[in-house]
Amino acid sequence: MKPISCHLPAVLLLGAAMLSTPVLAADASVDARLTARGIQFEVDGDGDYKVTYSYQQENRSQLVFVSGRTEQVNGISIREVFSPAGRVAADGIDGTKALALLADSRSKKLGSWEIAGDVLYFVIKLPDSIDAAALEAAMDIASETADNKEIELSGDKDDL
Repeated sequence: MKPISCHLPAVLLLGAAMLSTPVLAADASVDARLTARGIQFEVDGDGDYKVTYSYQQENRSQLVFVSGRTEQVNGISIREVFSPAGRVAADGIDGTKALALLADSRSKKLGSWEIAGDVLYFVIKLPDSIDAAALEAAMDIASETADNKEIELSGDKDDL
């Protein structure tokens, strides 16, 4: 049996690279659409586009994200626009409130309520082929809907 040669520094470097959390690359098509509409954004560690809406009259702000990646559904590229509205535990989102959110989702023409971890989000799933104006309109809807729900759930708190 032949001994296997090993270069310890190379193995350590490779191992360290595999353990680090990668920052996903931004999507040039989203970048171009947001820039075309004059929307200021930053790309977070997940590769999502983060936009802060400012409601000056109410002295509130609201985060909206455009997913930095798409998912394929029967050959259609789908992109998500999502905005946090509450924290499940802190805002007392129990079975009764969850059923009310489902009923509210039924009345929405675009978007629905989803829970990921401990956060309630308003999520809009769209074909990625939409233009810049339609993407901005979806972001506006997500922001306003989520902020209104945040006010309903937590009053004056503006944590999300």
